[in-house]
Amino acid sequence: MKNARPLPSYLVQRYHGWKATTHAENKAWYRRLAEEGQRPRAMIISCCDSRIHVTSIFGADEGEFFIHRNIAGLVPPCAPDGDHHGTSAAVEYAVTVLKVANLLVVGHSNCGGVRGCHDMCAGLAPQLEEKTSFIGRWMDLLRPSYERQAGIADEAERLRAMEKEAVLVSIENLMTFPFVKAAVEAESLTLHGLWNDIGEGAVECYDPESGRFLPV
Repeated sequence: MKNARPLPSYLVQRYHGWKATTHAENKAWYRRLAEEGQRPRAMIISCCDSRIHVTSIFGADEGEFFIHRNIAGLVPPCAPDGDHHGTSAAVEYAVTVLKVANLLVVGHSNCGGVRGCHDMCAGLAPQLEEKTSFIGRWMDLLRPSYERQAGIADEAERLRAMEKEAVLVSIENLMTFPFVKAAVEAESLTLHGLWNDIGEGAVECYDPESGRFLPV
């Protein structure tokens, strides 16, 4: 495999630092994780954005969260068509094998994926309209949100509304998976919609009674 190269030196140095400190101080814990397997209490679906660090936000240790990340943290509707579905596979594993008790969908401020959907729908990003654009076709999942929020005059407010609606679209799509629906109805799984303001460090959770995202 000619195209795979050695790690950059800064990552090698960081690894050795971690191995000599964090790992050395918690060897028993890591061995237990390796031998007994994972038993995460929750699954988190969030954006690939490097600024979103859900384990830090919730102070989680290794083995506590089953995490899946993709562009904009979206969940597609159930489509058992025999094709490749990474997000759907992760959800299936978390719910049917790991049997997590909580599933959190986490959106965030200044999301590049949501911005891409906005610009694509506004005719400002023709490259995303191409059939060959993986980003564009993925963000088609949120295209109806742009139409629903088109009446908001201020662009920043419109984008923020789309970011939060992306979370709700994902939760709605989660319920199209039979195993998710069954677990929710059996009260063995609860779904949660969150939105993180990166700059302020704020986290808001969707409240179904008020129909709004409220501060945690």
